[in-house]
Amino acid sequence: MTFETEDRAALRQSVRDLLAKHSDSAAVRKAIASADGFDPALWGRLVEQIGVAALAIPEEFDGVGASLAETHVVLEELGRTLTPSPMLGSAVLAAQTLLLSGDHDACARLLPGIAAGEVAAVCWASESGWTATGVTASGDSLTGTAHYVLGGDVATTLLVLATDDAGVSLFEVDPAAGGVDRRRVPTMDPTRSLAEVSFTAVAGRRLSSPADLVERLKTVALVALSAEQVGAAQAALDLTVDYTKNRKQFGRVIGSFQALKHRMADMYALVETARSMSYAAALSQDPQDAYAAKIYCSEAFEQVAAEAIQLHGGIAITWEHDAQLYFKRAHGTAQLFGQPRDYLTAIAS
Repeated sequence: MTFETEDRAALRQSVRDLLAKHSDSAAVRKAIASADGFDPALWGRLVEQIGVAALAIPEEFDGVGASLAETHVVLEELGRTLTPSPMLGSAVLAAQTLLLSGDHDACARLLPGIAAGEVAAVCWASESGWTATGVTASGDSLTGTAHYVLGGDVATTLLVLATDDAGVSLFEVDPAAGGVDRRRVPTMDPTRSLAEVSFTAVAGRRLSSPADLVERLKTVALVALSAEQVGAAQAALDLTVDYTKNRKQFGRVIGSFQALKHRMADMYALVETARSMSYAAALSQDPQDAYAAKIYCSEAFEQVAAEAIQLHGGIAITWEHDAQLYFKRAHGTAQLFGQPRDYLTAIAS
């Protein structure tokens, strides 16, 4: 099955054109330093002009009724420009958490807002990662701290995965409720803001939560993340190729040296293989494909970003140059939702 259909190609071009106008390097740096950690005006344009937040939400909940493959296209383009946005945390993770829960009332109440661009956040991981939740539930009372929450400091709705006697249950929490404390935390990757959200005897609204909710959500998260990684890896490669076409040494552009050609050819092979694995996982939404995409795309992006640093020389690690941002994004995404090695055992078994 071909991933790049005519409709997806048109969607890709629309997102790319909009980002070219409103999310250049200077705009990304401005968004990084903002109070929200992203540009609300740009997010509004993406939502209103293209409908990115509504893509994978069914029409009955005011969505477009497309598939996760369409969100994959958007995430790849956002990754290409390193654009900070609520797309991954809200439009993908939060929306899919609600849909996977099967709770029709919660979907009817919350998904129209997410489709319209409101920010929702999934409180999931413990301090040690995504293998356990950071929050426990006693009845409907929540206590604990969720770590690495995408958009957790600005979300208007919190969806909390909490451990209780039944296993892991899903709760809806108003972030303005008493006992909720939110703070943005320092990150290696400045283009992605993460938060800690703490709960002290907070009353949550219990939602439906199938036994396989966490595993199905993890599959969605890994596949979506691989789209960002592929887009960013391609951009890092493009930056490097352009630089080697212009940088001269010993009277020649350095891109003409055979040794550098070989290194860039290896980078190209890594990017294209990662793209193939990411697209296959996006179409299948199979856990094994998702695990493979997480492993390969993470490692490929890290290698491409490292080569970009080397081939750019000393300028690559300066704040003014984008290469260092791609390097930090590569290492940040490799850790997000679990390290690649965490999934090797799952594939082997």
